[in-house]
Amino acid sequence: MSEELLEVKDKSEEVVPERLPILPLRNMVLYPELVMPLHVERAGSIKLIDDVVPGELSMVVVAQRDRQVENPGPSDFYDVGTIGNVMKLVKQTDGSYQIIVRAKQKVRLSDIRAKGNYFDARIEVLPEDTSTSPEIEAMVLNLRTQFEKLVEMANLPTELATLSLNLDRPIQLVYVVAANLSLTVAERQTILELPDIYTALERTTFYLTRQLDQLELVQKIQEKVKAGMDRRQREYFLREQLQVIKRELGESEEKNPEIQELLDRLDQVQMPPEVLTAAEKEIERLGRISPAAAEYTVSRNYLDWLLELPWKVSTQDTLDVREAAKILDEDHFDLEKVKRRILEYLAVLQLKKDLKGPILCFVGPPGVGKTSLGQSIARSLGRKFLRISLGGLRDEAELRGHRRTYVGALPGRIIQGLRRIGSNNPVFMLDEIDKLGMDFRGDPSSALLEVLDPEQNSTFSDHYLGVPFDLSRIIFVATANMLDPIPSALRDRMEVIELPGYTEEEKLQIARKFLVVRQIENHGLKTDQVIIPDETILEIIHSYTREAGVRNLDRNLAALCRFVAKDIAEGKDGPVTIRPENCKEILGPVRFLPETATRSWGPGISTGLAWTPSGGELIFVEALRTHGRGNLTLTGQLGAVMKESVAAALTYIRAHASDLGIDEEKFEKSDIHVHVPAGGIPKDGPSAGVAMVVALASLMSQREVRRNVAMTGEITLRGDVLPVGGIKEKMLAARRAGIREVMIPQANAKDLMEIPQHLREGMVFHELQIIMDALEIALVPPQAVGGK
Repeated sequence: MSEELLEVKDKSEEVVPERLPILPLRNMVLYPELVMPLHVERAGSIKLIDDVVPGELSMVVVAQRDRQVENPGPSDFYDVGTIGNVMKLVKQTDGSYQIIVRAKQKVRLSDIRAKGNYFDARIEVLPEDTSTSPEIEAMVLNLRTQFEKLVEMANLPTELATLSLNLDRPIQLVYVVAANLSLTVAERQTILELPDIYTALERTTFYLTRQLDQLELVQKIQEKVKAGMDRRQREYFLREQLQVIKRELGESEEKNPEIQELLDRLDQVQMPPEVLTAAEKEIERLGRISPAAAEYTVSRNYLDWLLELPWKVSTQDTLDVREAAKILDEDHFDLEKVKRRILEYLAVLQLKKDLKGPILCFVGPPGVGKTSLGQSIARSLGRKFLRISLGGLRDEAELRGHRRTYVGALPGRIIQGLRRIGSNNPVFMLDEIDKLGMDFRGDPSSALLEVLDPEQNSTFSDHYLGVPFDLSRIIFVATANMLDPIPSALRDRMEVIELPGYTEEEKLQIARKFLVVRQIENHGLKTDQVIIPDETILEIIHSYTREAGVRNLDRNLAALCRFVAKDIAEGKDGPVTIRPENCKEILGPVRFLPETATRSWGPGISTGLAWTPSGGELIFVEALRTHGRGNLTLTGQLGAVMKESVAAALTYIRAHASDLGIDEEKFEKSDIHVHVPAGGIPKDGPSAGVAMVVALASLMSQREVRRNVAMTGEITLRGDVLPVGGIKEKMLAARRAGIREVMIPQANAKDLMEIPQHLREGMVFHELQIIMDALEIALVPPQAVGGK
C-alpha cells in the first residue's frame, strides 16, 4: 500500500485559542502529556484533519458517550477532553489517516457548534491540582508499588515500571497507570474529570487493585483447571474458567435455555427406563460442553434422535378379517392362495394380540403385486406402512447405524424409518431381500437375522443409539424375486409365500378392473372420453409385453391414454376408441411374435420350458450333426449344470442307440453341435435335460419332434426323470405360446393341484417317469412326414 507521510512541526508553545475543532473517539480517552496513535476513518474526522494540518495543528480530543453512534452530536460528547497536537500523520490510499497525537492540557468544552462536517467548541483550560501532603505521598508510593506488580503479572513492558519511578508530579503517575489498566471508557473519563489529585490517586488505586485481584484469581483458576486438563480439553478452557469464577463468587449457574428445553421435552416423552437414564446422562453431559465445540452438535443430534423416536407411540389396530378380505379383493385380482394365508395371519393376530411372527416373505417375478400386498395388509390393520429397499445394500451399518465416534454418524435405515413415520408398530416391508450384497464392510443379511427373529428383535440395538429398541410390535414383510440367493439362516426365519405369474385372462381382468381406470384418472381423462376394448388389451398382452406381471402392460396402457389426452387437449370430441389395429400407430411395431411361429422345424429341434425371475419361458434346443470325430460343441452361454445335462443326454442316447434305431457308427464319424438360441442370455439349470435328450434323439434318428409339445425335467444317466420347480410358470409360458401339451416329471404331478382349474382347461399334461416315455410322446413315428 502506498502511503503519503507528512511531518508536522510541534506547536505546543502556542497560545491556546478560544475555540478548537473536536475530534471524537469511540472507545478510548486521551490523557494529558501522553502520546497516542489514532486511526481516523469517519468523514467528519477526515475533514477535520484536512483542515487542521495546514493550520494550527491543534484540536480537542474527546470521548463520545456511546461508541455505537456513527455521527455524534453535541449531546454525545463528554464535557471534558484534552488538547492534542498532531505530531505525524500517514494518509492511506482509501482516504483514512493514521495519526500520532501528543496530548497537552485538560480542558472543558462549552458552546459546541457545527462547523461543516465536524464540530468546534469553546475551550476552558482546567488547572492542575499540585497539592501535596504525607497522605498523597504515601498514596503515590503505594500506586507505584502496585503498578510494578501489575507490569510483572500482566506481562507489560518493563519500561513502564521504570517510567513510573521517574515521574515527578503525582498526576502524571495517575495518567500513566490509568492508560495501562483494563477500564471502560466511562471509568477512564471519570479519572480525567476528577478535579483534585487526592481523589484521582484514590480512584486509580481502586481500579488497579481490582485488576490485580482479577489477575490473581485467573492464575488460581488456571492452576485448578490445568491439573485436570489434557490436550483435548483445552478448547473448553474458557468455559471452565467461567464456572470456577462463578463458584468463587458464590453465584448460582443459570441453566442454558437449550438444556431446559431438552429437559422439558424429556418429561413429555414416554420411553423405557434404560433409555430415560441414557438421555438424562447425555443432557447432563451436554450442559458441560461448550456450544462452540464440535462435540456439542454431535451430542445434541443424538438427544434429538432419542427424544423423537416412537418408543411407546403405537397406532390402534382396527382389524376385521371380513373387512380385510374385502380390501385384499379390492386391491388384487386372483392370488387366492396368498390372500388366504394373509387372512389366516390376520385372524390369528386378531385373536392373539401379542402375536410374534411369522415373518412373511412374498417371492415372485416383478410386477405381480408383492409390494402392494404389504400396503393392503397395513390398510387392513389401520397401521402405517414403511418400506425400505435392500437391493444393492452392502454395508451392515446401513441397517444397524454407525457408531457416534464416526463423523456424520446416523442410525440405520430401520430406526430412521421409524422416526419418520412416528409409530413403533407399522407394517415394515423389506423389499428385494434377495439382492442384499456383502463385502469388507460387513454382511447386511447377518444384521437382519436379529431383526427378523421374534425372540430377539425386542432388544434390537442400533450402533448409533447404543440402547435397545423394541421391534417386536412391527409386522415385517419381505419380498424377493428369487429364493436361492437368500442365505439359508435368513430364509429359515421367514415363511415363504410364492406369487406365480399371471395368465393372459388374469392380466385382462387386472387391466379392466384396475389399470385402465387408474391410467385414465392419472392422465386427466374421464371414463366416457376413452374406450379401450378387451381385444386391444389382449393385443398389447400378446404383441407388446412378455412378462409374468403387469408393469409393461400398465406402461403401454399409459401410452394409449397419453395419445387420447393429446387429442382431447387439441379439441377433439370424445369418446375415443382404441382398437387393436391402432396399437401399431401408438405403440409402434409389434415387439414380440409367438415363439413357435418364428422357428423353422426339422430333426434336432425340441421345445423346452424354463423358469426365470420374470416368469416362465420357452427355450429351443437345436442340435446339428457334421462329419467329424465324435466331438461335442456347446454354444448359447450354457452354465455348468446345463452343460452336464447335454453330456448326460448324449451318453444316454449312445447307450440306447439300438433301441432308438440309430446306427452307432454315426457317433464315431460325426461332430455334434448343440445350441440354445438367445445366446446373449446366460442359461443354467437341470430342467432342460429332457429337451436335450429329445433334441439329440431326433437328430440322430432323423425323426422330427412334435411342434405342439413342450417339456421340462431333469434326467439321470439311468434314464430317470427327476422333478423340477416352477411348474405353474412354465405351464403359463406354454399357454402363452399356444402350446397345449406339456410333459412334466411324474413327481411334479402334485404341483398341478395348485394351478386353478380354469388354467388347466384345454391343456394336456404328460407325466414322465423315464426318458423313454418322453421320446415316445415327442418324436414323430418314422413313417409320418412332418410334425403334427
